[in-house]
Amino acid sequence: MIVKGRAEAPTLIALCICYTSFFLLTSHAGGLPGWIIYPALAIVIAFHSSLQHEAIHGHPTSISWINAALVFPPLGLSFPYERYKTTHLQHHQDARLTDPYDDPESWYIDPVRWGRTGSVMRLILHVNNSLAGRMLIGPALGFVRFVSADLMLILSGRGDIARAWGLHLIGGAAVIWWLFLTGVSPIGYVLACYGGLSLINLRSFLEHRAEERVRGRSAIVEDRGPLALLYLNNNLHAVHHAHPEVPWAKLPVLYRAHRARFLEMNGGYVFPSYISVIGRYAVRAKEPPAHPLMQEAPKVLAE
Repeated sequence: MIVKGRAEAPTLIALCICYTSFFLLTSHAGGLPGWIIYPALAIVIAFHSSLQHEAIHGHPTSISWINAALVFPPLGLSFPYERYKTTHLQHHQDARLTDPYDDPESWYIDPVRWGRTGSVMRLILHVNNSLAGRMLIGPALGFVRFVSADLMLILSGRGDIARAWGLHLIGGAAVIWWLFLTGVSPIGYVLACYGGLSLINLRSFLEHRAEERVRGRSAIVEDRGPLALLYLNNNLHAVHHAHPEVPWAKLPVLYRAHRARFLEMNGGYVFPSYISVIGRYAVRAKEPPAHPLMQEAPKVLAE
């Protein structure tokens, strides 16, 4: 069976809703106010990123290339799906979570490198460690960091990465062609893409913390509102890291059935909602940029 049972039906429905919403919004870009179209597109772009995350973990089918094809169109224009898949699976090596060298999604910096960082960049990184900063400047910082690293790898001879970007550019050209046909404002769509990344940054802002116990590094946000749906329940992040094979629609059931075990496992790193996260960290840094578990030499994060 290609589709892995009825548990995957919500993912297929979500894919249909995502692409239908995208085509309806872009098709009516000339007839609706921009303050409706572009924020709505930002939500759709963030939702598509959540669906890409599901595809990376083997949903909704048992065939990897079909999953990739279902989420391949780069609605957000920013990152190639294949690179997202590679780096995200590397991120799932939980023993290295938050390590600034081995975790591609870590925002921590080796203390030695931090000691050599100039005052302007220090200020930028401090701002980025607040929620408001992560949503306002985080998308730009993340894009520059990701593209710079990939460019260096391509120049070193990594043909697989060059191929991923080549396919991404082809897909991006198709999306841009559609936007041109439907009269979508280029500036408006770029802002929507940025807004989509900002929404994803709200989710990922405190997903992981520096903690000696591996299982204590992943957070749980017990939100059941629209953001939980937007993130396909990835707010239950410690549950996802413990069971990455479980489809998104089953995560809340799994969490409710074993809540005490998950909270014991992650050391009580839990928040009741994203409202509480915003209230606590909107303008306050979650942690310092320098990794607190690293000493004078790099790559000494305890496994």
